[in-house]
Amino acid sequence: MKRRTFLRWTALVAPSGGPAGRIEPLYGDRGVGGSSSPAAVAGYPSITVPAGEVFGLPVGISFFGKAYTEPALLKIAFAFEQATKARREPRFIPTVG
Repeated sequence: MKRRTFLRWTALVAPSGGPAGRIEPLYGDRGVGGSSSPAAVAGYPSITVPAGEVFGLPVGISFFGKAYTEPALLKIAFAFEQATKARREPRFIPTVG
């Protein structure tokens, strides 16, 4: 009988969420959700790092792993951060055009 080899993976990658939206005085912040909820509910590790900006607002990228893969996720996230240099100093923007 031939043995099957299944795909092995270390991490899944997804956008953490969309860019921040305008905060409305009546409804408040109307976030559309993010990609970290399924991992949190299932109890799997995840880490989010800066991935750049959209219209001057920061966006992140999330790395998810299987149980007990935290060391690998930290290495992957750190390598991504060092390769992209996407982190910017926080600043106050009174309004978005």
